[in-house]
Amino acid sequence: MANIQLIKNQLSTRLEELIGKAHQIDDTLHEPRSADWEEHATESEEDEVLEDMGNHILAEISEINGALLRMEAGTYGTCTHCGDAINDNRLSAVPHAAHCVKCAALSET
Repeated sequence: MANIQLIKNQLSTRLEELIGKAHQIDDTLHEPRSADWEEHATESEEDEVLEDMGNHILAEISEINGALLRMEAGTYGTCTHCGDAINDNRLSAVPHAAHCVKCAALSET
């Protein structure tokens, strides 16, 4: 398996970036809205997009926090579903992966 400390540093950096983005989205969503009806409608559509982006960011934050906890527990790189090792190529591509390729495919169906 790759250097855990290097991966931990990468995940921590990504986590900081995501938290910053989440704060930006939250700030934007709490800005005062226009009194103009047409402008308000446009802002509402933009808010929906921002909320969706925020939800994806929060999900990734949760996944990264889970990976960091697994590192601390010594279970990083082990599938949380079946207990098999997660392939190094998968962890290189998705360092916060909690499932092996087989289990990840099953959860997507």
